[in-house]
Amino acid sequence: MIDASGCAAGALRDLPRVQSICQRVVADLGLTIVGQPTFHTFPGPGGVTALYLLSESHLACHTYPEHEFATFNLYCCRRRPAWPWRQELERMFEARDVVVRQLNRDLRLTRKESLR
Repeated sequence: MIDASGCAAGALRDLPRVQSICQRVVADLGLTIVGQPTFHTFPGPGGVTALYLLSESHLACHTYPEHEFATFNLYCCRRRPAWPWRQELERMFEARDVVVRQLNRDLRLTRKESLR
């Protein structure tokens, strides 16, 4: 889960820029897109939403130009190498602060064990 704040509002409204970042994440991490990615551009000063269905799970992005804020959620069923979120979002969105949180799930647990 990645949160970028203090971003340039114009960059957050730029769908091709968001698509470029998402495509680079997918390519750099060797992920597999299933079907067509879905995008929505909100009217006026609104942001964009991008959703990529992956064979490994999904990548979603939501931008909020009115708050100078963007979120990315990448969920993979297997661990992947780290992607340079901080550097790339500082460069592409002029983000002042980027917080990357990683949650590692132990998929070896059975449902019964996980309920304990």
